[in-house]
Amino acid sequence: MNIDHGNLRALAAVVREGSFERAAAVLNVTPSAVSQRIKVLEERMGRLLVQRTVPAIATPDGQVLVQLAEHTALLEHDALNRLGLEDSMPQTSIAVAVNHDSLETWFMHAAELFSGKTSATLDLQSEDQDHTAALLRKGAVLGAVTTLSDPVQGCRIHALGSMRYVATCSPDFHQRYFSKGVNARSLAEAPVLVFNRKDAMQARFAKKVMGGADWHPPVWWLPSSRAFVQATLAGLGWTMNPLLLAQEGLAAGRLVPLRARAWEDVPLYWQHWGVDSQTMEVLSHSVLAAAAGLVRRR
Repeated sequence: MNIDHGNLRALAAVVREGSFERAAAVLNVTPSAVSQRIKVLEERMGRLLVQRTVPAIATPDGQVLVQLAEHTALLEHDALNRLGLEDSMPQTSIAVAVNHDSLETWFMHAAELFSGKTSATLDLQSEDQDHTAALLRKGAVLGAVTTLSDPVQGCRIHALGSMRYVATCSPDFHQRYFSKGVNARSLAEAPVLVFNRKDAMQARFAKKVMGGADWHPPVWWLPSSRAFVQATLAGLGWTMNPLLLAQEGLAAGRLVPLRARAWEDVPLYWQHWGVDSQTMEVLSHSVLAAAAGLVRRR
């Protein structure tokens, strides 16, 4: 069965952009042309490929074809590059899922290294490190920084090391809430900073101290890694800050650990689809090089 390359590109664009209108703008065609291409592809496959929701998402069958489209685009880019036809190459952007804290600390160095060796760009999607692998499974991204130590089927995996998080607060906050110790009572009363509803790190730390008891403290919801540090410095609450962002405040005495050994190391892995692509190889080398210097290894 032959699959039209243009129709595949339209499918991948709709899923990546989240709508037929935005996909049309990227492809420089009309939304009706995109709709027609998807309709032809669905008729060819004999099944629904896109759920017409807001945002539009691929069905499980559609995810398979999105992966094919992304792999094909990557291989096409590599082939034209090897032939010296750079001017003929369509713009290639590799979709990558990166956890918030890596994006705020070391991953941009990987992007810098990558940009110096290829004309391709990165379509970075920020997600909790425990959930980036889900985007990889769906075919929404070609690579991901994740905590998942088992490779996603069809993917290659590289250990990056560990990112250290330290339970920190301001000295005044510590005096107010933890002067008599870090225990079940003080942790229940002290406000805590939490990134979003997927962020379970603070709860894991608290429950270790509390022996697994229920924990319902006052919560500041704050979806920004750097704002986390700023809010901690301002005394709004305590939280698990990445050491890479908190170490300056700790060294200056503007932040203090909640108690001795108040840290957690989170192992990180780079996973990517196992397509034999020179561009993906360059990206993987860039990620590993950046992580080697910036992510704490166990």
